[in-house]
Amino acid sequence: MNDSPILQIGNRKIGPGNPVYVIAELSANHAGDLDVALQSVDAIADCGADAVKVQTYTADSMTLDSDDPAFIARADSLWAGTRLYDLYREGALPWEWHEPIQQRARAHGIHFFSSPFDPRTVDRLQQLEVPAYKIASLEIVDIPLIRRAAATGKPVILSTGIASVDDIRQALATCHQVGNEQVAVLQCVTQYPTEPEAVNLRSIPWLQDEFGVVSGLSDHSMGTTAAVASVALGSAILEKHFILDRSLGTLDDRFSLEPGEFARMVEQIREAEQMLGEHGYQLNEPRLSARRSARSLIAVRDIRAGEFFTDENVRSLRPNIGLPPACLEILLGSQAARDICRGEGITANCLQAEIHRKTEMIQSTP
Repeated sequence: MNDSPILQIGNRKIGPGNPVYVIAELSANHAGDLDVALQSVDAIADCGADAVKVQTYTADSMTLDSDDPAFIARADSLWAGTRLYDLYREGALPWEWHEPIQQRARAHGIHFFSSPFDPRTVDRLQQLEVPAYKIASLEIVDIPLIRRAAATGKPVILSTGIASVDDIRQALATCHQVGNEQVAVLQCVTQYPTEPEAVNLRSIPWLQDEFGVVSGLSDHSMGTTAAVASVALGSAILEKHFILDRSLGTLDDRFSLEPGEFARMVEQIREAEQMLGEHGYQLNEPRLSARRSARSLIAVRDIRAGEFFTDENVRSLRPNIGLPPACLEILLGSQAARDICRGEGITANCLQAEIHRKTEMIQSTP
């Protein structure tokens, strides 16, 4: 497995050691209005996102126009009782809107790409020269779709959602079979909204370790907690639904972030990145500086040369101007090598040579 997998979308490197790639998912939050979609792109760019993603489908490419119970949204879903055909018809982004949205994104210097839902749509998106493809969670079992997207040579981002481990392996193998190694896998729960106990952020490092891929989170939970926390677990890609205003009343409004919320999430992600530091433990500059305030052995009375060190004339006190407290037992009962003033740190030149050698053996790194 690759120890440090890297994905590249356009000129943006994604993976360990690089900033989290933040995707704003527009989904159905265009509200059937191109102006809303374009204003959303403006706001997404202002929020600091790296990309805006849409979904490219029609109701007919998704399901049948049928009243049969099999074609009604599940009872446990946010859209329970609604005909699937009607849901997809409402949420679909007209094809003729794709290019204007793409151009607006390019004007802001952010990426635009899409989730295709059938192989022919991949061919249409290729005409727009999108830089990547996202495979939605329910489509991870659609091997012909994945094969078509991967065969373009563009990076492919897979959402796990409903996937079993075998489904993930098959999807990755499909990409590799057509020579595409530029694949990322996102932890995702196909529950809208996702309850906190179902998010399972620990899957993020597991996905990277198990499959040797860039991993991240496609987040459908409420708020920003999961998104920000995912950074600490190695999330390299974060996808979150964006809405210009929840009062638009779209299909996805409940679990989408408004501009102020999204911007704050991006800000928190960038702060979290700065907090990560490096693997392992070391004395960095703040710790080294703080050590100057630690305890050390200090004379609490004037001590004459030849006088014995005792509990009455030496104590462990702040700040760190003398030997570490661990040296106290060695020091007690020995004689001062010179005069020492009250408030002076007990240092090496205060000690006789034999005692100095003993303290050197137990002193910690300054």
